[in-house]
Amino acid sequence: MSSDADSDRDPSVQCDACDAICCRLTVVLDVDDRVPAHLTTHTHEGLRVMARDEEGWCVAVGPDMGCTIYASRPEVCRRFVMGAPYCRDIRQVHHDQLRRGIPLTMY
Repeated sequence: MSSDADSDRDPSVQCDACDAICCRLTVVLDVDDRVPAHLTTHTHEGLRVMARDEEGWCVAVGPDMGCTIYASRPEVCRRFVMGAPYCRDIRQVHHDQLRRGIPLTMY
């Protein structure tokens, strides 16, 4: 059985032709996520989230732009469907901002 996100997926959207926008989103961690503590931080509101580097990238993104903790990545990352409506929406925002000369700020 496929999910709504899968059925609405655009197969022309591929991660290898993307700016990894999803890797700059705030990733709120679930209590069941087994992410090493040195890769996490807490928001002012007390939520445990994936830490980001000084440029806003998830600290689990490696030099090849791949996830270094892919096998144990957070549940929210597992549910993010490449080419699904949310993915396409944030890519569109990014491309619109670039076209207008606005740097990516998805904090």
